[in-house]
Amino acid sequence: MRLRWVLLPLVLVSGCSQEITSPTTTVLIVNGYTIEAGANLAGANLEGANLAGANLAGANLEGANLEGANLEGADLEGANLSGPTNVGDGANLRGANLSGANLSGANLSDAWLTGANLEGANLTKAKLNRANLEGANLEGANLTNAELIRAYLRDANLRDANLSGADLIGAKLIGADLTNANLKGAALTSYMLPSADFTNATLTGATMPDGTIHP
Repeated sequence: MRLRWVLLPLVLVSGCSQEITSPTTTVLIVNGYTIEAGANLAGANLEGANLAGANLAGANLEGANLEGANLEGADLEGANLSGPTNVGDGANLRGANLSGANLSGANLSDAWLTGANLEGANLTKAKLNRANLEGANLEGANLTNAELIRAYLRDANLRDANLSGADLIGAKLIGADLTNANLKGAALTSYMLPSADFTNATLTGATMPDGTIHP
């Protein structure tokens, strides 16, 4: 019997990332963590990592540090990024798929989420201060008590979203669609509200831009 050694090419992606490729599969390893769908990355330090286009669907990223990471176009459908997960400070999530993801309590302040899909995502008490959500899909998302101070939501889809108790002070909602959205008790001292669509939205108890409380 003859033994044959097969060497897999090792490609250096960055100082802390490796991509191992075989004829049938590609495995991305960052800081010793295997990046794949359903991976357990709870508490992982992925600061500044290049995860563009990565498949992290259903992955557990609770408490992970993704500050400054590149997740452009990544698949995070149904992923868990709840709790103290830090995705803010310049993290790139442009065009990422976060549909059905759990982002409750996560820090997404200053993150880039332009064109991202957050349909049905749980963003309860999430921090999205100064985040860029231009053209993002937040249809049916739960943003109860979320912080969206000075967030950029131009042309965002917020149809059927739950924004009860959310803080939208200084947020830009130019052209945003809030049809059937729940804004009960929300703070709406925001820019360009007249250009947003509030058809059938619930505004009971909401603080309006003029400081009055909506009946």
